[in-house]
Amino acid sequence: MKVSQRVTYGIMAAVDLAMNTKEVPVQARAIARRQAIPVRFLEQVLNAMKKAGLVDSLRGAQGGYMLMKEPSVLSVADILEALDGPVFHRVFQGRSVLEKRLTKQELLLGNIWEQVEQAEREVLGGITIEQLAGRQRAIEEQHNPMYHI
Repeated sequence: MKVSQRVTYGIMAAVDLAMNTKEVPVQARAIARRQAIPVRFLEQVLNAMKKAGLVDSLRGAQGGYMLMKEPSVLSVADILEALDGPVFHRVFQGRSVLEKRLTKQELLLGNIWEQVEQAEREVLGGITIEQLAGRQRAIEEQHNPMYHI
């Protein structure tokens, strides 16, 4: 499975929002700086996520973005589908063998590709933004140790 840069940036933005939203929206510029994402590209990604209902935005000096779903229920699969469209689709969904004459390759390999797709869906649907935010915190703690004097 190939994941676009757009989806990667969307996931990173959602993780950042989960870690930094405390009742006030987070500006795209701040997310871009922390996550090393080009701000213009990030704004396009956030706009697409807004259209999909994953984030909301407020305008103005105190404006910015916030997640519309709790990080514990927002999955990587949700972001993938919001930004790249319906990627989990059955090749033969809704078609009976009688409606379409299947090729040898489809007969031989069709079930395998359906199993691969199902496994991808289960893995990506089971990973939440909250889990990734926890991983991000752990990574930051390892790279930025706290010294007490």
